[in-house]
Amino acid sequence: MKDKIPIAKIGKSYSVKGWIKVHFLTDFPEQFKVGKTFEADKITLTIENINRKNNTIKFLGFNTPEEAKKLTNRVIYSDETKSHNDIKLKKDEYFWFDIFECKVYEEDKLLGIVEDINRINDIDYIVVKVDKSMQTNGQPKRFLFDYKRHIVEVDTENKKLIVQDTIPILEAS
Repeated sequence: MKDKIPIAKIGKSYSVKGWIKVHFLTDFPEQFKVGKTFEADKITLTIENINRKNNTIKFLGFNTPEEAKKLTNRVIYSDETKSHNDIKLKKDEYFWFDIFECKVYEEDKLLGIVEDINRINDIDYIVVKVDKSMQTNGQPKRFLFDYKRHIVEVDTENKKLIVQDTIPILEAS
């Protein structure tokens, strides 16, 4: 699977019928539906049933606790294409992988490129690898800013973010 995206980690078995606890690593747990198939560390898993109240899933062919235990600690993956097809985003929602490698501009100045996104508590911080032209006077090679507070415009097709009030953050870093 090209560009695997981890979306869940399988926990311990949950019942005598092969149910298993799942820890979601995604903001879109609705993509887990009966009949959907996912890759999980060299095995293909199909969802037979799901209980959203306690985040447990019954996978097809795993009918006992012993069989289900073989899945513990495996990571379930999706990919970019599958995510785009399976998840309908609302206005001004974006996949992280679409924001990675976007060029970051403020006041027509290229600040750098999005290198990563870190979630701390409920806040997403954009990690920018600072453009060499901005690394004067001992400026750092990377800086972070709060996504919700500083983003003005996102253009994923042209891989471009327009931001505001981030230059002082860069200068203070």
